[in-house]
Amino acid sequence: MDNYFYGWYFKCQSETQTLSIIPAVHRSGQKKSCSIQVITKNHAWSVAYPAAAFHRTGKDIWIGKNQFGERGIHLALHTPELDICGDLRFGALCPLKYDIMGPFSLFPFLECRHSVQSMKHLVCGSMNVNGQEYSFQNAYGYWEGDEGHSFPKEYAWTQCGFPGGSLMLSVADVPIAGFHFRGIISAVLWKGKEYRLATYLGAKTMLAQEGRLRIIQGDLELEARLLEKVRSPLKAPVHGDMARTIHENAACQACFKFRKGDYTLFAFKTNQASFEYELRQ
Repeated sequence: MDNYFYGWYFKCQSETQTLSIIPAVHRSGQKKSCSIQVITKNHAWSVAYPAAAFHRTGKDIWIGKNQFGERGIHLALHTPELDICGDLRFGALCPLKYDIMGPFSLFPFLECRHSVQSMKHLVCGSMNVNGQEYSFQNAYGYWEGDEGHSFPKEYAWTQCGFPGGSLMLSVADVPIAGFHFRGIISAVLWKGKEYRLATYLGAKTMLAQEGRLRIIQGDLELEARLLEKVRSPLKAPVHGDMARTIHENAACQACFKFRKGDYTLFAFKTNQASFEYELRQ
């Protein structure tokens, strides 16, 4: 494939601090490169690397001296705009029971494939970001990934860890063979039980506007509402080229509600949600 990208999204969050890190490799035609993006509650940075800086060792990936994998993250990244160094160690990962894409994982020509490596795991360690210490002791971690050639033209994505659980929800325009449909993938981990809402299981979007999402599947209903403007600019792929700018809040105010039949499993407001909202009204 001439055009492609592959990236991981790591989120580490304590009660007071959030740090998200996105290592990625991308190719557009003969142009191949890699990058590391770093996001905090109020800032975002993107650092480009030559393709030769990327390599694998076992289950880990390296970009320069920076290492990422199931055991944790090591960063030693020094530029005029971003100076970050430190180590974060991960506890046991919590993967989903099966691929979040379900049968769509078998489709050969999807523009973007999503994966979830861990819904929730412990994070310990520290990172120094431009002189500010980010300390994580028995903190919360989340890990997902994307690969393909382009991010969806329109989509919304949110993720949140909370006492007793974790959730992720994505609603996106999916083009296949000249047709388009609104695809849904969502996983909810609640008190040790995994729930899944997805297009391939009959999920439907009942509301997707003004930062609000409402998904129904049988007797399950999941609602998410963004309560503030998305602000941090990130780079995203278009045919393998990191030429698109999207916006994300790594830690923002949002409301979530999850119901099964007449019973509300949880409903809460938080200031620690991650949210990207690229849907037209």
